[in-house]
Amino acid sequence: MLCFSTVPEPSPIIVSTAFAISPDETRDVRPDLPEEEITVDMIVLARKKHMKWQRGKILEILSREDGHKKYKVQFEEKGRSLVSGHHIAFESTPKLEQLYVGARVVVNCQDNASHFQTAIMAELPSRRNRLRFLVFTDDHVPLYVGLPLLHLVCRPLGDSLDDLSDGPHKSFMTRYLKDWPCPHLTLYKTGQNISIDSNGVQQRCEVQEIDSSLMQVVFKESQEKEWIYRGSTRLEHMKRILKLRESEEQQEDGSG
Repeated sequence: MLCFSTVPEPSPIIVSTAFAISPDETRDVRPDLPEEEITVDMIVLARKKHMKWQRGKILEILSREDGHKKYKVQFEEKGRSLVSGHHIAFESTPKLEQLYVGARVVVNCQDNASHFQTAIMAELPSRRNRLRFLVFTDDHVPLYVGLPLLHLVCRPLGDSLDDLSDGPHKSFMTRYLKDWPCPHLTLYKTGQNISIDSNGVQQRCEVQEIDSSLMQVVFKESQEKEWIYRGSTRLEHMKRILKLRESEEQQEDGSG
């Protein structure tokens, strides 16, 4: 199902793509499943510092007066840390039924087996995305990955967005999850020239390849290539239409 929005030329068509083919593909609520146990000597992935997670072993589990627990982790690459349950992830591969849009996950980067990044689940496998998972890492990088590269955060916060720093990425993810299962996407063609924000400056690019909800672009000036989400607010036209939509929503709230 495609819901077309009217956008003035020469802007691209903006569509709201419904992923509602089956409930298993649009699930956006944490499944009501028993929590997996966390034990001493368990191998986990843990947050060592901002944007850096490493494999380690749980040495001790400390219970606080407020009922929350802390986990003392010994990292494989030296060092120890005392972390909360939302800063450790299971080393084992999650089951498909445990995952949902909005889930807090840790991704094993394909180019480095010991490099892990935190992310939020954005798409579950479907025919639209060739049976892959789409995640957005905390530095706003979109990735299509397979199940073996995913790790589920052990004790996620009630709202995964609370784990993100305030800024453009958190604002984008808030809007994305609000719009799900009909996120807004631009429709571009290969060879088309577009403008994309790069470090606060609009840069001219050419679309090289389309892959489901992503597109690869090459920057005209630097010739660098990058994969961009087709609904990213880095896209000039998408940023414009979302601002217009937010303005309309504020007017509706005010009139109500």
